[in-house]
Parts: sequence; structure tokens; C-alpha cells
Amino acid sequence: QVQVVESGGGLVQPGGSLRLSCAVSGSIFEIYAMGWYRQAPGKQRESVAGITSGGAINYADSVKGRFTISRDNAKNTVYLQMNSLKVEDTAVYYCNCNARRVGAFARYDYWGQGTQVTVSS
Repeated sequence: QVQVVESGGGLVQPGGSLRLSCAVSGSIFEIYAMGWYRQAPGKQRESVAGITSGGAINYADSVKGRFTISRDNAKNTVYLQMNSLKVEDTAVYYCNCNARRVGAFARYDYWGQGTQVTVSS
């Protein structure tokens, strides 16, 4: 089994900051890409930021310059530092990782349960 657990969501005023964390645990052989997605009410889930095992990073245009993704490979953890938050950043944020389990040949995507981020005055 592979567990993906997010933390760090909450309510923040516009212009504020939050830091999301996502820890991956279980019978993992190797984690490849990790990333954050979000889904606002009535909208499709969208990619926010991603980072490969080699450190290559990509961001959605809407968050460039405001959000920073990072990962700690020793802890199987990925972070999302969110600054200058806007009302339109309100969504459920999901962590995703592409990983191979111990004893398996294939790689799969694993998802967390999501953490709510609400930006409101």
C-alpha cells in the first residue's frame, strides 16, 4: 500500500501565505514525479505545480511567481509554498505522486485525499 497525506490547508486572507505538505509512505521502491493539483467548485481539476525526481519544475501560469514547489527525497515529501494568495486560489488541493511499489514493475499515480484552501476576507 502507498499512502499520500496532505496537510497545511486552511483559511487565509487575500495576500496571505500558506504552506502545504504532502508525505508519501508505504511500500515504495521509488518516487518519480510529484505534484500539486487543485479543484475549485464547478471546475475541473487542474495542475498547479510539478517536480521530477531530478528537480525539474513546472508551474501553471496562474501561480508563477507566487507559488514554490519543493521536495525532500529523503522524507518522500513535497511542499507547496503559496504566497500572495488570491480569492481565485480557493480550491481543494490534491497531492499526486508517480511511484513504483516494492516488488512491482509498473509505475502508478497515487493521490491524496485533498486539503481545503480558502482565500477570503
